[in-house]
Amino acid sequence: MAACLAVMVVLVFGNVVMRYAFNSGLTMSEELSRWLFVWMTFLGAIVALKERGHLGTDMLVSKLGPAGKKFCLALSHVLMLYICWLLFKGAYQQTLINLDSTSAVMEVSMAWVYAPGVVFAVLGGLILWIELLRLLTGQVRDEDLVMIQETEESPHSGHKA
Repeated sequence: MAACLAVMVVLVFGNVVMRYAFNSGLTMSEELSRWLFVWMTFLGAIVALKERGHLGTDMLVSKLGPAGKKFCLALSHVLMLYICWLLFKGAYQQTLINLDSTSAVMEVSMAWVYAPGVVFAVLGGLILWIELLRLLTGQVRDEDLVMIQETEESPHSGHKA
């Protein structure tokens, strides 16, 4: 993700400088930056899923007992696994459809635009499946039954929400 961001900054900044200073520019800068942004977004979503960093609310779940929280967590994991399957199916089909299509500027396969959806679906599905198995085998502590955080601050940052 850091490499994607660094390349995006260099490409966009370099293109701006070239356009204003030299009245020229890199034609591939915009297209490659857009593709890197898509990859960075999906990779960031995988990291956030693994670290339980997605924002949400626990207004209902926090009022439930441990059994209710376990049920809600299991249900949410099953639903998210289904969504991962749908995302995988659609992204995989789009990747195959666009294998022979090339982008306008870089003339690279458009499959690279849809591939991060496949990567997210597979890795996100694995993370969710492992977490669901941990829940079903009783390896999840009661304080870990709520899988979201209510503020943008990281749970590892030492600040209380």
